[in-house]
Amino acid sequence: MTATTTTHSPAPGDPAPESGPGRFSRILTLAAWPLAVMTVLHRVIITPHNEHPTDDFTTVWSALHRFVTGTAVYVEDYTNDDPHYLYSPGGTLLLSPLGMVPSGVGRNGLILADAVAVILALALLTLLVRRRLTGPVLPVAVLVFFASETVTNTLQFSNVNGLLFFLEVVFLWMLLVDRGQAPVNLLATTGRSDRGTAAATGAPDAPPRWAGILGGVALGLAITVKPQFVVLLFLPLVRRQWRVLASGVGVPVVITGIGWLVVPDTDNYVNVLLPYLGEVRDYANSSLAGVGAHYGWSSLPVLALQAVAALCVLTAVLGLLWWRDSDPFMWAATTTSVLLTGVFLVSSLGQLYYTMMLIPVFFTVLCRRSVMHGTFIWFGVYLTLTLDDWYSDRWPGIGEILHYSLGTVGWSILLVASAVCVARWLAERRRSGQDTGPGALLRDLLAAPRHGSAERARTDGDSPESSGTPIRQ
Repeated sequence: MTATTTTHSPAPGDPAPESGPGRFSRILTLAAWPLAVMTVLHRVIITPHNEHPTDDFTTVWSALHRFVTGTAVYVEDYTNDDPHYLYSPGGTLLLSPLGMVPSGVGRNGLILADAVAVILALALLTLLVRRRLTGPVLPVAVLVFFASETVTNTLQFSNVNGLLFFLEVVFLWMLLVDRGQAPVNLLATTGRSDRGTAAATGAPDAPPRWAGILGGVALGLAITVKPQFVVLLFLPLVRRQWRVLASGVGVPVVITGIGWLVVPDTDNYVNVLLPYLGEVRDYANSSLAGVGAHYGWSSLPVLALQAVAALCVLTAVLGLLWWRDSDPFMWAATTTSVLLTGVFLVSSLGQLYYTMMLIPVFFTVLCRRSVMHGTFIWFGVYLTLTLDDWYSDRWPGIGEILHYSLGTVGWSILLVASAVCVARWLAERRRSGQDTGPGALLRDLLAAPRHGSAERARTDGDSPESSGTPIRQ
């Protein structure tokens, strides 16, 4: 008897054969790009041109047009609820080209520039977590964030937040390049085996001197427009990256100094606008003080919540310092997001679309170590990104509270979850016999700077599996 082997062809109705992760990634990429493209087109072409009560651009353009025509800039009535022009003389000088073109041209150009800047920033973040641009990460990110409140309202209100987000990501990239922990040419090294050394990551042995300067310039431009970014100077300061720090301080000082000389009514800026900026408004304000003002809280609960937020920032930021060299992208992205979240919550004004500046930490979910690996923190992600309307006809009181406090609760969850996660990491280090006390941290900070990450990873006791080396798919 002769045994024969036959090949059974699946019938048309048979289920598809099992597929590996590579096939799934290809299918996800093919599906995500059309969804992402259509969402971007809708947010750029349709959303900003529909009627909406909020119009940031007209207010900004009018002030900039007054500046370029030589008339007073700060002449608004700051007692009403309309959008106000809040930029400093330095910010006015930097944004003044918008006032040189017709309003319609400037608005359409800014919308397009914002959209392009957000896409470029997402592409850079994709490369920084060592994923290929041809994979699913970029189209999924474009789809998710362009469908979110933060990008949608940035384009609808036509403000400059997309450009500021791009500057923030360039700063993070150059901060790592300046220390030999990321390559200048991200495209040339994406997907390579990462052993933790500068050679493995494709970073040069001697980082280009201009990288630190460029990173500081990017941060300095962002600070000039929105001073809340000043907290990010902590990153180059704590790692003694002096070129980044010097240019990050020098750029806003120089531009603001020139702006002070050319803006005709700096006295109104000092006497009218600065006092207004120190006030807590009780509408469209997701800061803790803003929510307190909206609901008529006394100062005690507001101060208590602000103190808790500040404690969470301190815990997370100081704890993360142990990973500043062994896991540089995770450290930089998470520290940036924690610092900015603290500013949004503790300052006098926090608007929900500021969440765009927290996107870098969301990308760390693709790293081996990340505060985004917990479940609870994703409730905060939903609350800060969602466009869902929580007003309720059936429960109007509860619905109003849920709707107004969405961003505040979301930012608080992100901050608390990050602090708790970092505290757990520190506890793991202590259980492994490593000192995590203030004295040990101070000695570590004063030690000679390390380029690359392999040596630091060994001293920190992090194996490639436990460090922040990104996982490839």
